[in-house]
Amino acid sequence: MNAPLLELEKATIQFGGLTAVSGLSFSIGEGELVGIIGPNGAGKTTAFNMITGVYQPTSGTIRFLGKNTLGVRPNRLAGAGIARTFQNIRLFRSLSVLDNIRVAARLHNGEGYFSALWRGKGWLKAEVETEKNALELLEIFNLADQRDELAISLPYGDQRRLEIVRALATRPRLLLLDEPAAGMNPAEKDDLMRLIRFVKDRYHLAVLLVEHDMKVVMGICQRIAVLEYGIKIAEGSPKEIQVHPKVIEAYLGAAAV
Repeated sequence: MNAPLLELEKATIQFGGLTAVSGLSFSIGEGELVGIIGPNGAGKTTAFNMITGVYQPTSGTIRFLGKNTLGVRPNRLAGAGIARTFQNIRLFRSLSVLDNIRVAARLHNGEGYFSALWRGKGWLKAEVETEKNALELLEIFNLADQRDELAISLPYGDQRRLEIVRALATRPRLLLLDEPAAGMNPAEKDDLMRLIRFVKDRYHLAVLLVEHDMKVVMGICQRIAVLEYGIKIAEGSPKEIQVHPKVIEAYLGAAAV
């Protein structure tokens, strides 16, 4: 069996006297599409922040591609192959659609600050390649016609799509999506489900999804982990999770079990 792409082993994080995530053990393999669900305040986004280096675990370990990520900064993890979107859209609102992608695509262009200042041949070649790759992504995701529009001017669903495309521009091995269906109408959610499947298959990457919409989670995830008060209470296939007594209790109360 191949080693997991990402592995959390008893990962715990405390803020003062509050334990936000406690002893979380969880893994995701190459090409998997896995969901994390739980009631509000369960620690889902905190787990994402630990995986991406925004927060450092108080104890336990997190390994990506077999390497311990303790102390590794978010930009280094992005360069290693972890990309994410956010619960609240965080585009560069005053930049164009194309420039949002170009900024992300520069992560791997190999040119440093001095090269950019001198604008030599290497920098110019890298810029041409960066723009080419950015335009290809926009074409694939039907955003090329809006390339020169400000990101803030796009409809909500397109902003969500642009955020995913920007994450893809960093060439991830693992894509973390934090509540991508938030604020979407039913038609947009159906489009999102198709988009996530397409992204996973087209780019051969693993996807870790935090989402409140059960139709989205149950419709696309191969495996689901459930958190409650920072503790993993269940893990399994969508069918197993739907009938799990602890999951039903967490969402509906003990009387429902």
